[in-house]
Amino acid sequence: MILSMTGFGKAVVTYKEKKITAEIKSLNSKQLDLSVKLPFVYREKELELRNLVSSELVRGKVDLYITSESNSGAEPIDINLTMLKEYKEKLEQVSEELSIPKPDDWYATLMRLPNVFKTESDDNIEESEYEALFAAVNEAIGKLKEFRRQEGVRLDEFFTSRIMNIKALLEEIEPYERERVPMIKAKIEDALNKLDNTDYDRNRFEQEMIFYIEKLDVNEEKQRLGNHLNYFLDTLSHGEGQGKKLGFISQEIGREINTLGSKSNHSEMQKIVVKMKDELEQIKEQVLNAL
Repeated sequence: MILSMTGFGKAVVTYKEKKITAEIKSLNSKQLDLSVKLPFVYREKELELRNLVSSELVRGKVDLYITSESNSGAEPIDINLTMLKEYKEKLEQVSEELSIPKPDDWYATLMRLPNVFKTESDDNIEESEYEALFAAVNEAIGKLKEFRRQEGVRLDEFFTSRIMNIKALLEEIEPYERERVPMIKAKIEDALNKLDNTDYDRNRFEQEMIFYIEKLDVNEEKQRLGNHLNYFLDTLSHGEGQGKKLGFISQEIGREINTLGSKSNHSEMQKIVVKMKDELEQIKEQVLNAL
């Protein structure tokens, strides 16, 4: 079953007196675009978390947000002086290099910066707490993947329905195609007959007519379009990781439909082509969500 790139997952894991919450969401994107926000105390695990998410989700604009809070009420809070000194030095450096004024109120400015406050537990991260952290992230990823599967079912039904609609429209072309050649020939002959005192080589006219009608023949386009539609359905049945391929196939379907329209030279056939284009546009919009 094909998967959607859209998804959401949330997990909460309790570790001693802490509650670790992991939330992850994803939207469509050509590549993996990963953003990770986590408490400062877990910063050394950010790379591992990124690698974990990358290996599991492959593509999409993914946001991972992790929080940690105490279950036992307020913990003693201390000010991270080392962090404050580093912030102040950096801000002074920026002020000099960019020739901008320093803050009027250093205290208010520094207190608003992240991770300037810390609790006693921040300095005592055990390996088992990291295990709880990764358990929460893995659970959230699992829920997101299930969400993607559910959305994938809807996408599969949507794509199948639209492709079958285009197939049905393709069959509707045939009766108009049979009457098209006599209509074109009669129109050209009528135009010739309206010309006064015009003599022409009948054999040459027939040869040119055959050549002109051959250029308007749409049998090859119909066959290729039918093949592309079948290929789309076949690719759809191969499951996840087919999103880009489905996008390429839909482009080929569009080329054949456009050629069919330019060659049709028949009002009813052109109406059918417009309906095909409408179905295809809906496919192209949704195929961007396919993993």
